[in-house]
Formats: sequence, structure tokens, C-alpha cells
Amino acid sequence: MTTPSPESSPLLKAYEDAEFLRSDICRGVRLQLEFLKPDAAMDRVGVRSTIVVFGSARIPCPTTAALRLAEAEAALCRDPADAVRLEAVRVARALQEQSHYYDTAREFAALASQYCQGSSCRELVVVTGGGGGIMEAGNRGAHDVGAVSIGLNISLPFEQTPNPYITPELSFELHYFSIRKMHFLKRARALCAFPGGFGTMDELFETLTLIQTRKIPRIPVVLFGREFWQDIINWPAFVRRGLISAQDLDLFHLSDDAAEGWNHIRQFYGDATT
Repeated sequence: MTTPSPESSPLLKAYEDAEFLRSDICRGVRLQLEFLKPDAAMDRVGVRSTIVVFGSARIPCPTTAALRLAEAEAALCRDPADAVRLEAVRVARALQEQSHYYDTAREFAALASQYCQGSSCRELVVVTGGGGGIMEAGNRGAHDVGAVSIGLNISLPFEQTPNPYITPELSFELHYFSIRKMHFLKRARALCAFPGGFGTMDELFETLTLIQTRKIPRIPVVLFGREFWQDIINWPAFVRRGLISAQDLDLFHLSDDAAEGWNHIRQFYGDATT
């Protein structure tokens, strides 16, 4: 049987007893509170619907990417045989080559935010994972046009701090991945995935599964970076092996352009530009 922490005080009211609230027996309460707090804040700010922007925290803006590559190359020049420095140059060069996705994410977020957000109700508010890289670009694009945006940061063993472009009252620090996923999709009317690693793949495939199984209404899913997605995932192989249906490939749209991706979302909702 689970018991409260020995540091828990019987003289404190339950909601004032931090040690009791941290105990195993209160896990369900913590899950509920972690859902309620951001949800209430979004209601207070008037967020009615969102666009989710996923992508790697490791892809920096082009200026930063060029600087990091130059630093890595300079370090390698001081010790050309160092395997660690060789790998650092390889990684820095690969990220520099992908840094244009930062600009695309920033442009996309600006387009969506400028078009959708009114003074009294806020539709299609950009929501990101709150960190750096592509997440920063999403929040930054909204910030560029004076719009609000959301950051759902997550406590991790390694440092991930909220980027400076999130609207302060919509910057959240979460503990549970499961609750974070619920916040991502509760108000989502579109999902945009840029190149990323395990976290991006996790969120993308979970969303596609929820749409495929009709656990959530269908929403447009835009994968930015055609070359990346076709290189990383052999989509036709799923169909060839009988693991998904051919029509499941219509659940997402590949795009290389911020304006084209945004127009795809508008077309989905019957509001296309020419």
C-alpha cells in the first residue's frame, strides 16, 4: 500500500503539504493539476485553437549554425587527428545545411499568426515544445508579428530552457509527457512537423495514429522538408508490406515552402488563396 512521504506533516492542510502532493499516492492529482493549469491559462488568454509546430531543438538559426561550424573547424585545425573534433565538425556541418528549416518555420508561424489572431479571440495560435531550434523559430515567427504563442516545455535530465519568444503567460513547465501530448492536441487544428529526432517522430506518429483510428477529428498534417522525410522514412514500404492502407498516405502533406504549407491548411478548411 502506498503511503505519504515521511516528511509529510499531519498538521498541514492537504493542499498546503508539498511533500504529500509529491508522494506516489497523489500522482493522479498531479496529473490532473498539470492538465488544469495550462488549460485555464489558455482559456484566460482566449486561445480557441492552435497549430502545433514540431521539430528538432538542435537546428539553430543560420547565423548561429555558421558560427558553430566555424568554431568547430577552428578547433579541428588545432588538432586534426582528434576523432571527437572531427565528429563535431561533421555534426555542425550537417546542422548548418539544415538551418534553412529554422527560417521556414519562422516564416510559417508568422504567416499563420498574422492571419488568424484577432484582438478578442485567438485562432490557430502557434504552440511548440518551448525549447530552442525549430521550436524557437515557431514562437519567434509569432512574436515577429506581435501575436501570442504557447510553449509547452518539459522537465528533462539535460537542460531545456524556455526560449525568449514565448508569450510569458503561455509559457509552461510540465513534468508528464502524457499530459503535454494532451495539451498539444486538445485545441489543435493543424500539425506541422519539421526535421527532428525521436521526440518529433513520437509526436508525429502518435498524431497520425489518432487520426487514422478516428480518436481525434482529421486535421491537416504538413511535413516540411520533402527531402528529409523521404530520406528518413520509406512511406511506400508501409503500404507495400500491407501495414497501412494506401489512403493513409493522404493523411499528411509534404511541403518545402512556408506559404505553400500554410495554403494547404487553408485549403483543408475551405479558405484557400490563389
